[in-house]
This record gives sequence, structure tokens and C-alpha cells, in this order.
Amino acid sequence: MPVEIKALEFERIGTGQTGACYRFHLEHEARAPKTVILKIAAGTPEQRERLRRGYRAEVLFYETVAPRSAVQTPACWYAAVSGTGDNFTLILEDADPAIAGEQERGCSIAEAFDALINLARLHASTWNADILRAEAAWLQTTPERAIRLAGIYADAVEHFLERYHDNFSAAEAATFRDAVPAMRGWLEDDQLPQVLIHGDYRLDNLLFRAGGDRPVLAVDWQTLEVGQPGRDVAYFIVTALDSDQRRGFENRLLAAYHSELLANGIGNYDLEACRLDYRRGALQAAFITIVGCIFATGDRSVKSDDMFLSMAHRAARAIRELDTITLVTV
Repeated sequence: MPVEIKALEFERIGTGQTGACYRFHLEHEARAPKTVILKIAAGTPEQRERLRRGYRAEVLFYETVAPRSAVQTPACWYAAVSGTGDNFTLILEDADPAIAGEQERGCSIAEAFDALINLARLHASTWNADILRAEAAWLQTTPERAIRLAGIYADAVEHFLERYHDNFSAAEAATFRDAVPAMRGWLEDDQLPQVLIHGDYRLDNLLFRAGGDRPVLAVDWQTLEVGQPGRDVAYFIVTALDSDQRRGFENRLLAAYHSELLANGIGNYDLEACRLDYRRGALQAAFITIVGCIFATGDRSVKSDDMFLSMAHRAARAIRELDTITLVTV
């Protein structure tokens, strides 16, 4: 039903580096939201050209995946991407007063359980599903793309360690470098199960709300791709929790994630297979952290440095302790 908007105001919110978000305050007399979030493309034409795949992926998620999934995410009232792919528009539910997570602060164990249950609902909805070969086939990582991304990681590692050379031990630096020859094969691994993964499922992309039946909302779907579910699971656990918390709770967190898969109809995937995929998936934490840091379009700041450093330290420790590189190279 059409709603007559009598007046509106808006302000920029967030610090997104691949899109710009605005909160619109709407004056009307209908029984409809008084505020909505507008998300659009941002950056230079060159940056937007590089982000075309991400813009298309986020629109695909809200148009096609979200309606068929129980994953908790803001409601979407409009989603469109331009024919050239370098511009997009989303009109989303305003989740205020939800609180965005912070990587360097970490999260509570209760929040981690909520986030992983939400993640299981996303994965279950696309578990080896036809959508991976139809609407989302272009989100597969081809051998050519794997070669390119592995090369990007190899270059980014050296720039990252040069930028932060005083912040990492020799063992941590060696862990990141040891991942270089493993990266191509890991990226193009098409073993089952395959699902649509968020790709950047971390605290900064989650909104937490106390109480209610939607305690966590996942946002920023531009890194959506086809991959193994353990990549999302490991990336979240490894980067959200400090190493002591991770060691103390990772088995219980994995069990909760696995139980939610079972509750959503996923069989023939036991807890041991889930844990093995989690261990393999820990490379996601190194890959996204290091590449994201070096190629971030936003201005470098103390806060962004703290975020990337906290994620990288946790990633290096987890990859060593979970023996991830050995697992993905045998």
C-alpha cells in the first residue's frame, strides 16, 4: 500500500568501506517504519568497478537467499543493481538500537553462541543446494580466480608484515608466510559440503540485540560466495574470541553450530567432520584479515590498525594450534 511521505531527514551512519549507509527519518501517518536504512555504492569509479561482484552478491542475497533462509538479517524492502554492476541500492530495516560488534573488544560466549546458531541457519538453507548451480553459480571460485586470489594474498602478506613488522613474532610471521603455497588449493577446494558462505562473518558485521527472538542480525553480504561452511565458522570463532576463550569453548561452540544444522534438516554430517572442516577453515582468518587490511579503501587509523592486529594475532595462533596448514596440504 502506498505511503505518503510528508517530510524526511537523513544522516550518514557507519564507516563502511565498500558502501555508504544512511538512516532516513520519515514523517508519515501510516503504520509503517519511521526510519529505514539506505545502502548504496561508495568510492571512486575505479573502486566501484572492482567491487561489482560484491554489489551483485549482496543484491542476490537479499533478493534470493534471505527469503528462503532462517538466517537473521535486516528485512529488505528494495534491492537493485545496475546493468554495469558498479552501482546498487538497498532499502533495509533499521535495526537500531542494536549494537554492532567490535573485533578488538571481542564478544561474550553467549553472543558467540547466538552468532553461530544464526550462521548454521544460513548454511543449512543452501547446503549442497540447487541454488549453488543456478542463481549463485557465478560465486564459485574457479581455478583462475583461485590463482589470482592466492597471488594477491602472497603479495599482501609481505606488505602486511612490513607495515606491522614490530607487532608480530617470528613464529606468527612464519605462519602467514607458510600459508602462501597452500592458499591456491585451499581456495579452489570443491569438496562437499558446499554452501553459500558469508565470507566475512565477523563481529563488525553483526548487530546484537538483547532479548527477543532475533538476538543477532548479520549484515554486509558483499563477500558472499560458494565454499565450505567451516570457513565461516572458523573465521568467526578465531577472530571473535581471544585465544584462551577459543581453546576453552570452541568444542562447545562447534557442537551448538552442528546441533542447529541437525535441527534444520542437515544429515550425513557428523560432529567430527564439522570439527575437521573448522580446522581447515581457519585459513579464512588469515586470508580475509591480511588482504582486507592491505586493500581497504578507508583511511588507515589507530582503530583500524587495532582491529586488524587483534584479528591477525588470533588467526596466527589458531592456525598453528589447529595444524591447519598441514591439513590443507596433505
